[in-house]
Amino acid sequence: MNLVEDAYLRAIEVVERCMHELGAKASALSEGYNQVYARDSMITLMGASLVDRESIRECYRITLDTLGQYQSKLGLVPLLVDVDRPKLEPNQGAVDSNPWYVIGQSLYYRRYRDLEYLRQKIDSIKKAMLWLEYQDSNQCGLLEVQEAADWADLYANRGNILYDNVLYYKALLEYAEMLELCGESGEESRSRAEEVKEKLNLLLWPGEAEEKTRRVAEQGYSPEWAKIIRMSSELLWFGKYYLPYASFRDFGTHCDALGNSLAILYGLADESQTQSILDHFLQTGMNKPYPIMANYPPIHPGDKDWREYYRNAHLNLPYQYHNGGIWPFVGGFYVAALVKAGRMELAREELEGLARANRIGKRQDWEFNEWLNGRSGMPSGMGYQAWSAGMYILAYKSVTERDTLPWIL
Repeated sequence: MNLVEDAYLRAIEVVERCMHELGAKASALSEGYNQVYARDSMITLMGASLVDRESIRECYRITLDTLGQYQSKLGLVPLLVDVDRPKLEPNQGAVDSNPWYVIGQSLYYRRYRDLEYLRQKIDSIKKAMLWLEYQDSNQCGLLEVQEAADWADLYANRGNILYDNVLYYKALLEYAEMLELCGESGEESRSRAEEVKEKLNLLLWPGEAEEKTRRVAEQGYSPEWAKIIRMSSELLWFGKYYLPYASFRDFGTHCDALGNSLAILYGLADESQTQSILDHFLQTGMNKPYPIMANYPPIHPGDKDWREYYRNAHLNLPYQYHNGGIWPFVGGFYVAALVKAGRMELAREELEGLARANRIGKRQDWEFNEWLNGRSGMPSGMGYQAWSAGMYILAYKSVTERDTLPWIL
């Protein structure tokens, strides 16, 4: 058995080890992440549900039930539910929990065609989408997100963040389809999704400053957007990748691998943008020594986005954790983006690199670690991570089975 096939079978084993009576835990280790995280579980099951096993289907449904059970009265889907103490602060928040929950509900229907279950959950889905609508605090059409309030929970992205708004775009499209399946109109949600797409490309893709500034003025968007567009275009005078965030007269310049990969997969990036993003990943070496660094270049002390909390436990120093660390689950989205872009030879090469990343362990082989150092490739964080395994399954299926990606997308 070759490395790629071996990794696929071991990924299934890791996912099964993470199954609990309350759903898919983030890690199989009790000293790791012994909780059902909304984002981790939905990402895990996006890939794992491609494996035709009743146990995975049951785990998927239970996970959705658990997240819905602890949804707040205002619609917030919990960041996590602790399997040992499920009622302990279950509604601590993260903005990306809600769109992942909505996307996860849609993918569950698409995979298993359980319309009765979808109808049972549609009110919870509506509440989740209403909560997201309230996160657009200035009514610009995009979500406004506080610093470190999504998966990058020790990172200084803020304001109109690429990653969260790409998810919002996808959630709006999936919501429209689910409404229609339940006999309601999805036209408004689909229209809002197209508005999010237009505004993300206007605000976060550098270049064409004169044309974009004119469009901002004509369409009555915030004059602050014009300032950001001019500043970003002067610094990055042609688009290579989507900016990670824009906030009040400020923007990030590092490349967010997850946000940009999702922009490719979910159709915000056109063909030219897609090839530009992937070329940038390769030209900068973000995919080395394993696919792929979460953000590049890393932020150093003295940079405007440096925060002293990055030093906490030496976790977010350059080339570690979110700050240039390698995340195998993000690598799964990257491989899938290569497949969508038609770069099949490279996708196969990167799938093998992803298998190697998941094989290397701190104590033994095949630990499917949380993240690896962006320079040395040494594994760090917790082992037996569900989303490292689940996204390897998605990457493997994307490369080996041509009909996988249309279902995911």
